[in-house]
Amino acid sequence: MRNFLFISLLALSATAHAALPISAADTASALELAKASGCLSCHSPTEKIVGPAYFKVAEKYEHESDAVDTLMHSVQYGSKGKWGRIPMPPHMDMAADDIRLLARWILSIEKPQ
Repeated sequence: MRNFLFISLLALSATAHAALPISAADTASALELAKASGCLSCHSPTEKIVGPAYFKVAEKYEHESDAVDTLMHSVQYGSKGKWGRIPMPPHMDMAADDIRLLARWILSIEKPQ
C-alpha cells in the first residue's frame, strides 16, 4: 500500500503543471501579453522562429512538477543554451503575475495536428 501511494504521488507530481486549468479568458490575456511583450517576435505557438515553438517548450517540460517556475525564471532572467546558441533576453520589467500567466499558457499549448 505504501509503494502504491508513493507511485501515485510521483505520477501526480510529474504531471502537476498539466493539471493547472487555464481558462479561455486567461488564454486570450496571455496571447495579448505575448504580443505586447514582443514574445511572438521570436516564438510561435506552433512553429520555430528564433526560439522554439511553444508546443515544443510544453513537450520538454510536460513531466516536470516545477515547470511553471522553470519557465518563469527563463522569461524573467533570460536563458542560453537550452534551445541552441541564441540566448533569450531577460524580461526583468514584467510583473510576476504576467510571467506566471505566460508560463501557464505556454505549458497548455498542444502539438498541432
